[in-house]
Amino acid sequence: MSLSDISSNPLLTFPDAEKSPLSIRAKALVFIDPRSRQLREEMELLAPLDLPVLIRGESGTGKELLARHIHRGSDRAGLFVSVNCGAISSTYADAELFGYAAGAHSGSASSRAGWFGSATGGTLYLDEIADLPMAIQIKLLAALENHEVTRVGATQPSQVDVRLVAATSIDLRLAVAAGKFHERLYRYLNEGRLDLPALREQPGNILPLAEYFLGIYSQRFDFEMPLISEDAQRVLEAHYWPGNTRELENVIHFALLVSSGAEILPEHLNLPVR
Repeated sequence: MSLSDISSNPLLTFPDAEKSPLSIRAKALVFIDPRSRQLREEMELLAPLDLPVLIRGESGTGKELLARHIHRGSDRAGLFVSVNCGAISSTYADAELFGYAAGAHSGSASSRAGWFGSATGGTLYLDEIADLPMAIQIKLLAALENHEVTRVGATQPSQVDVRLVAATSIDLRLAVAAGKFHERLYRYLNEGRLDLPALREQPGNILPLAEYFLGIYSQRFDFEMPLISEDAQRVLEAHYWPGNTRELENVIHFALLVSSGAEILPEHLNLPVR
């Protein structure tokens, strides 16, 4: 398969200018495998609706790319705001998400809208939403249902218009059953649900993605683009890919750097050969 063959197939990427330095670690998705084509159809049906969306998928599968595509397919003119819930300080979670009024903190002479306020009119993407403390989950649901937030230190609520797209790598039903995730928030999110399969469950996408990454890195380093040998293709297709698309990108990146001929060979991939 050549890069020109791939370009005629559905491919989802975003230019570097649209990438936050703190986000988008899996940089491309293709929709060639039948299972992924079905996913794309479901995603394009959900995108123009005003429903919240819950994306379930393993780490490295490209959940944020999917969320950005949903935002692009909506009629929302506001920003796409990406937040890693695991990185939110439990002490300042209220202020980070909902903002604060001037003087709410020592040294804070001005107010701040917070992630929620920044996303008004647009889409708020919460990665690994199960990492939010339960108290914040309750406030998040209230903000979504009432379309208003009260900033830390403020006396009056502020109106917001946010579409929530959340992602998780765990089964939230189990977290609800364990008392670690708010049941009503789970039901709210589950109105629109997308299951993003692991790369090993979409074998038809492995080689197209590998060649896409090979083309990208060859161009970046100004190298002649090698071919992926048939033996190397078999190794790629047989690998379990626990790190999914992100792992595949890294494997191809480093294979290009250590190969010296016109082909990528199995030994360049540094993967176990079955």
